[in-house]
Amino acid sequence: MTIRAGLTALLLASGMFALTASLATAQEAKDGYKGKPRTLLWASRDLEYVDTSKFKKDGPYVIGFSNASISNIWRVGLLHSIQQAAADNKDKISKLIITDANDDPSKQVSDVQDLLQRGLDLLIVSPATAQALDPIVSQAMDQGVPVVLVDRRVSGDNYVSFVTASDQALGRTMAQWMAERMGGKGNVLMIAGIAGASPAELRIAAAKQVFAEFPDIKILDLQYSDWSPAKGKQVMAAMIQKYGDQINGVWNDSGLQGSGALEAFVEAGWADGKIPPITCADLNGCVKQAVQHKVPVMSFDYPPGMGYDSVMVALKVLAGTPVPKQYEVNADIAISKGDETVSVKADRWVEDYARLDRPNDLILSTGLGPDYDPSTFSADYNK
Repeated sequence: MTIRAGLTALLLASGMFALTASLATAQEAKDGYKGKPRTLLWASRDLEYVDTSKFKKDGPYVIGFSNASISNIWRVGLLHSIQQAAADNKDKISKLIITDANDDPSKQVSDVQDLLQRGLDLLIVSPATAQALDPIVSQAMDQGVPVVLVDRRVSGDNYVSFVTASDQALGRTMAQWMAERMGGKGNVLMIAGIAGASPAELRIAAAKQVFAEFPDIKILDLQYSDWSPAKGKQVMAAMIQKYGDQINGVWNDSGLQGSGALEAFVEAGWADGKIPPITCADLNGCVKQAVQHKVPVMSFDYPPGMGYDSVMVALKVLAGTPVPKQYEVNADIAISKGDETVSVKADRWVEDYARLDRPNDLILSTGLGPDYDPSTFSADYNK
C-alpha cells in the first residue's frame, strides 16, 4: 500500500469513526416525547366520544372553575395553566370565575352551588374527593350546565369530559420500573397523595397489581403524604427509623412527597449512591436531588398543564364539537442514565431534565415555558 493510499484509508476510517460516534451521540440524546398520548394510541378499547351538540351556543362564554385547592405547588401550576388558557382566548371567554375550596369537600360543594347561580355556560371542576362532589356535578349537568373535570374525577359518570394524564399508566409504569430495577425482589415502601382523592387511589391500585406479579417483592408499608414535601419528609423519616436498610425501593405517586423523601434519606446520613431507587413526577426538587445524590430515579410526569387542555376542551364543548369522555394529555418519562429497564425506557434523561439552577419547588411540566416562576406569574384574562 502506498503512503497516499494508507493516508486515504486512515482518513476514511477516521471519518467513519466520527460518523459512528456522531450517530451514537445522537441516539444517546433524548429530548422528550412530543407525539399523541401513548395511552390513547395503545388503548385496547374503543374510545368513547361525547356528542356535545346540545351544549352548542354562541360566545363569548362565562366559565367557572371550582378548584379543590392551591395547597401545593402542582395545584398552583394547574390554576396558572387555566388562567393562561383564558388569557389566550379572551375573545371567546368573557369571564372566568375561580373558586378555591382549600381541600374542603363541603366548601367545594357550596362553591359549585354559588357558581351555578352566576350564569355559567360551562363549569370546570377539579374535585377535592370523588364521592363528595359527585352529587353536585350531577346537579349541574341536570341543570343544563356542561361539566368538564380536570385532574380528579367524581365517582359517577354524569359529566361531559375528564381531562387527565392516565393515573393507572403512571402507577403501573412506576411500579414496573421499580420492580425491574430491584431485580424482581426486595421491599418497597409506597407513599401516596391524599386518601380518597381519585389520582392517589387509582395509582395505588394499579401499582399494587404490578407488584403482585412479583412474588419476591414485599410492600413494607403504604402511607399518605397529602402531596406535601414536608409531610413526605416526615413520613419517610419515620419509615427509615422503622425499617432502616430493609428499604430497597420507594414508590412515590408524585415528586411532591418524593422530594421530601429524598431529603429524609440525606438527613438520615445515607451516602450518595446508596439511597434506594425512587420514583418522582413533575417536581424539580425530586429529580434535582436524585441527580445530586446519585439516586436511581424514574419520573413519570402528571402535567398540571392539563389545566390549559381543560379550557380548550370546554371551548370545544360549547362549539358543539364531539370530545373524548376521557381526554388524556401527553406525559414524559425521565430516567437516570443507566437505569432503564427491559419494560420502561426514557423519553429524556433525568440528568438533562432536572434544573439544577432552579428552585426545588419548580414544577417542570406546566407547559408555561422554561422561565415560568409561580411567584411572579400573571395572566391577563377576563375576570
